[in-house]
Amino acid sequence: MDPNPRSFSLRPATQADFPAIRSLIHEVGINPMALDWQRFTIAVDTNDRLVGCGQIKLHGDGSRELASIAVLPEWRKQGVARAIIIHLLEAQPRPLYLTCRGGLGPLYEKFSFKDATDAVDLPPYFRRLARLARLFQRLGIFHERMLVMRLEG
Repeated sequence: MDPNPRSFSLRPATQADFPAIRSLIHEVGINPMALDWQRFTIAVDTNDRLVGCGQIKLHGDGSRELASIAVLPEWRKQGVARAIIIHLLEAQPRPLYLTCRGGLGPLYEKFSFKDATDAVDLPPYFRRLARLARLFQRLGIFHERMLVMRLEG
């Protein structure tokens, strides 16, 4: 952790923030699908410049997903992702899901998410994702395991 943490604050995204959100999502290489600025909470520095973001996606099957957690590289280890995650989790009904690379599992376990990739009771959206992830891993398309994680009530 940086001995001199920088100051940031959280706020709801505005439409004017959307280009910066999209740019950050692409920069960090995470899923750019279903980015709706109205669902995002963003972290901004003292000049109101976006330094991190996250959203809750609503799926057609009624499930909810913690998604698009991204932080500028120079702002990592400053508590930005943690603050965004805690804020997003506060008002969400359970269960709540997320998908991530296997290496990120321990991060989300700190928030009580558990690996549900092989669970039989996943909502249809996440059941399809888990099946695809297993297939892609067997075919060698994914070099790292993809997890479906669940946070219970």
